[in-house]
Amino acid sequence: MKHVITYPDPVLRQQAEPVDEIDDEIRRLADEMSDVMYNDDGVGLAANQVGETKRIIVFDAGEGFHCLINPEITPVEDETEVREEGCLSLPGVQVNVERYKRIKVEALDLAGAPFSDTLEGLAARAVQHEVDHLNGIMIIDHASSLQRRMMRSKLRKLEKEA
Repeated sequence: MKHVITYPDPVLRQQAEPVDEIDDEIRRLADEMSDVMYNDDGVGLAANQVGETKRIIVFDAGEGFHCLINPEITPVEDETEVREEGCLSLPGVQVNVERYKRIKVEALDLAGAPFSDTLEGLAARAVQHEVDHLNGIMIIDHASSLQRRMMRSKLRKLEKEA
């Protein structure tokens, strides 16, 4: 079974590749990702967090499971909010991250059908967080210089454990 890849593994900094064909391998990966996400009490998970550089995310913000393939997001409005976020790939690290409050997401679902929805709240935050992962961006990249100094020892500990 797959497991969460943690910082500083270089796969977390790689750009994920678009999925060209949704086949049994992709469906199996999505299944494994959902198992990992739920087993680790996560809200979302990107494929590179389990070592696969494919543009796939899964999330469940309390309204049911979703798998999005090749997700593209656009803000619905300019309004943002700052909230503390954690990450399964950065255990013990919390960062204040500014995100759009409402986004539109377009993707494919596991059947290959187009998916489009406007998200807000935790779902919007989770999708933005996971799409960041697909682009090699982690929450620590959003940290202020003060936050970076404060988390330096936690990051060093993760680096030593790797």
